[in-house]
Amino acid sequence: MSEIQGFVENIIFRNPENAYTVLTLETDTGEETLVGFFEYIDVGAEIAAEGEISESAGYGPQFRVSSYRIITPETASAMLRYLSAGAVRGIGPALARRIVKKFGEDTFRIFEEEPSRLSEVKGISDRKAREIARSYEEVALTRRVLIFLTGYGISPALSIRLYEKYKDEIYSIIEENPYRLTWEVEGIGFRTADEIAVKAGISPDSPGRIRAGVLYCLMSAGTEGSTCLPEELLLERGAALLRVSAEEVKSAVEELVMERYLVLRRQNGISMVFTRELFRKEAECARMLRELGERDMDSGVNASDELPGIEKRKGISLDEAQREAVLKAITENLLIITGGPGTGKTTLIQVLLSYYVSKGQHVLLSAPTGRAAKRLSEAARYPAATIHRMLEVNGPPEEDGEGAGRFERNEANPLEADIVIVDEMSMVDIYLFHALLSAISPGTSLIMVGDEHQLPSVGPGAVLHDLMKSGLIPVVRLTHIFRQAEESDIVMNAHAVLTGSELKLNNDSRDFFFLERKGTEEIIQGIIYLVGKKLPGYVGCESGGIQVMSPMKKGELGIYNLNERLREALNGASKERREVHYSGGTLREGDKVMQIKNNYERAWRIELPGKILPEEGKGVFNGDMGFVEHVDALGNVTVRFDDGRRSVYEKESLKELELSFAITIHKSQGSEYPAVVIPLLSGPPLLMTRNILYTAITRAKNAVVIIGSRQTLLRMAENIHEQKRYTGLEERIAESGRFERNTDGADFSQEMSGL
Repeated sequence: MSEIQGFVENIIFRNPENAYTVLTLETDTGEETLVGFFEYIDVGAEIAAEGEISESAGYGPQFRVSSYRIITPETASAMLRYLSAGAVRGIGPALARRIVKKFGEDTFRIFEEEPSRLSEVKGISDRKAREIARSYEEVALTRRVLIFLTGYGISPALSIRLYEKYKDEIYSIIEENPYRLTWEVEGIGFRTADEIAVKAGISPDSPGRIRAGVLYCLMSAGTEGSTCLPEELLLERGAALLRVSAEEVKSAVEELVMERYLVLRRQNGISMVFTRELFRKEAECARMLRELGERDMDSGVNASDELPGIEKRKGISLDEAQREAVLKAITENLLIITGGPGTGKTTLIQVLLSYYVSKGQHVLLSAPTGRAAKRLSEAARYPAATIHRMLEVNGPPEEDGEGAGRFERNEANPLEADIVIVDEMSMVDIYLFHALLSAISPGTSLIMVGDEHQLPSVGPGAVLHDLMKSGLIPVVRLTHIFRQAEESDIVMNAHAVLTGSELKLNNDSRDFFFLERKGTEEIIQGIIYLVGKKLPGYVGCESGGIQVMSPMKKGELGIYNLNERLREALNGASKERREVHYSGGTLREGDKVMQIKNNYERAWRIELPGKILPEEGKGVFNGDMGFVEHVDALGNVTVRFDDGRRSVYEKESLKELELSFAITIHKSQGSEYPAVVIPLLSGPPLLMTRNILYTAITRAKNAVVIIGSRQTLLRMAENIHEQKRYTGLEERIAESGRFERNTDGADFSQEMSGL
């Protein structure tokens, strides 16, 4: 090992995830290339590094650093070099020379102790002196914080996020209660916080650790779709996570219930534990539903008389269930309409719209996602918007908490409508449902349309199922498959999957095909051929309209590998297509992409034909899909989404996107594609289930191609397992007659920080 000392002249490469850095160092003997892990480093900084020289193929000799330290500049020349490099915002080489000439080796003491004296330098006003001092302090604080956090094993990228969120408060959080990070910072799980706590000297059996573990178990249940957990299951999970006894976990649960962080309720003879926030959301939904259902409606007699005229004008004939749905929609203030493909849900919406419009009533039509709203609008021939846009989203949840966001439309400023129709209700979680109900005033009718057999929402809750089981809201089930739909093997096979009937797999079909393939490479080559050549012409769309869907993320037939293989085949590297490299991979013009997290602040615009000014707004949400339209010289990426919105992503925000040539079946909810290709060979039983297969098949409009193992397909159709969701909305509706609104305005995330 040897030591080398000098000034950082240039940072050639830096991986923000792990701080791996390639830099050039100016030493007394010349320029050296250093490679290693530098948690925090500035151009112009003086460092002393230990390591050894090694040869790198193609790059020559490099000094591989095993450890280093930053040397505080003490000489005037060292201070001048540091300031001239631009480390302190507002100071360039010329100004740096004037500052150091004025103060010499006392320069940094002036920055720290007498920053107002900077105004003595020509060209620095009192205001600029304050700005320079703030910038210098921010640089120094950032360096201290990052060095402190990396001592706890926290990556540089995460350290920067923590610093940006907490500033110098992070010291006390790490040393006193790092478990806060599990519910306040995305990407930090309990195990990470626990490792930090061990290094901070927090005892494994400390009450704070056990309480944090309990809360983490409940939050993890939320990511699985549950709003609560049976107490016994919570004790079991808590004990396994914390490696303590169930009695210790139970004691922590009891304390949290007494302090009103948690709520304990008996449901069907079982003790269920909720976070107070989710309990309140379900209880308030129950109250608002009761209030909506109290208004007297029309008798429906006139509607019954008018239905024949509507049917004649539209050239349709409603079946008995559809007629019942129309009359209930007019005579009831709340209604659920459910049915599978081909049972006439869209036709029913068209009839209802025709009736309401003829009566001069204002209808709002919506769906959870942009693609679903666009499809609904085209099918119903009536404007439709996402629920977020209908409610006029204006920001993320308060205090970075959980939820659907903040909306302009709420109880104080309700939607101006006589009727609100929401399609794809199976996708709506408890947070979005709460926001929706908050914006609907008594006197407005709410009609919810969905397929009860589709996969449930990604977020917590089983809203549609709980509403249907509650007995509070009338439910009309559409079961008759209309003659036109009977001609579609997509529709017939989807219903065969639901009923456990025999699938039609003989390829004597116009829209449903099964291709038996035995190996992964054979399947991948088949997918590439189908998407790139065969299906676009068959269904009349470009290859980008064909959607590959897999039950899995990982493995050779998981979406991660399929996306790389499909991009290579369909949108390979080319001089004509710009691309940008970032810590998460590469994005290229023409890539098919999906937004993977809600960003309430992301700006977008739509160029509207015939209008001079574009429509503008904010909010891009998990599941929104589009194409990379442009990559500029700075690495900024313009994405054009399927509904026409364009948004520009700066390089540092590209992690919000991922390739979507292939997507998981879960992510396909609410969407419809000209054709879908589904690879099935093997996979975990929890992902190879009947309702996942049903959801995949029903996403196709004109063609389904399943490629892989017949045995796997048939096993999947027989596997009726569904992951259990624990919720309380049904029970809160039953209790809602006795429910008193909670007026306690305390913020949940603030209370959690006090644990």
